Amino acid sequence: MEVIIRDTPETGCLLAAKIIARVVREKPDAVLGLATGRTPLMLYRELIRLHREEGLDFSRITTFNLDEYVGLPATHDQSYRWFMREHLFQHINIDQKNTHVPDGTAADMHVECRSYEQRILDAGGIDIQLLGLGRNGHIGFNEPTGSLRSRTWIKILSEQTLQDNSAVFGSLEEMPKHALTMGIGTILDARRVLLLAFGPAKVRAVEHMIEGPLAAICPGSALQLHPRATVILDENSAAGLRYADHYRWIDKNKFDWQRHK
Repeated sequence: MEVIIRDTPETGCLLAAKIIARVVREKPDAVLGLATGRTPLMLYRELIRLHREEGLDFSRITTFNLDEYVGLPATHDQSYRWFMREHLFQHINIDQKNTHVPDGTAADMHVECRSYEQRILDAGGIDIQLLGLGRNGHIGFNEPTGSLRSRTWIKILSEQTLQDNSAVFGSLEEMPKHALTMGIGTILDARRVLLLAFGPAKVRAVEHMIEGPLAAICPGSALQLHPRATVILDENSAAGLRYADHYRWIDKNKFDWQRHK
């Protein structure tokens, strides 16, 4: 993994937005894999700013979101379709027909999962997949002990995930217990992966993902297998890394391919 440590979540998100913007500029019809939650909000605000102030063009871009809660329609204010519309899609010039989120109300969930995989393939695959990291090491809604080769499927949410996410639903009882999510195998198929993890609550998960063994108990550790995975941390989330100074040294001294073309 390429591990980058920034002072704050804000500077980390600005860097992530710069990476995604470069993909969009270099490949105007790129396929972006997107994530939801608190972590990427600042990143999406920066992409909106780049669109409005610098003309970043999303008109030919296609997107696929990682996941959606089972049972929530797109009109529900806690659905991920709603989240993406409110925090990104309605603020940029993307064609709504080219934005894809799993259908949490599909009549046949198995058919929806297989269809989602096929839609990704038909689009040419994902050029860059944005990820967050759960406190238990999950990516997407791939919880600990799941398969490291899984495809898009229905997942039972862990007790940790339910506790972490239930506040926005008002109570644990109101929160869905299942979600449709890209599998780890699907995520690893992306040509590039960009993961953001900020704050002291992510220390243990970050440590296990980067410096721990490849193991199903920490789904994020599967990114050790990816040929081009970039992990952006802040000082708080990086606090448990044994080799943090080494990652800083690598970041400072990495080869500038553009300058040496």
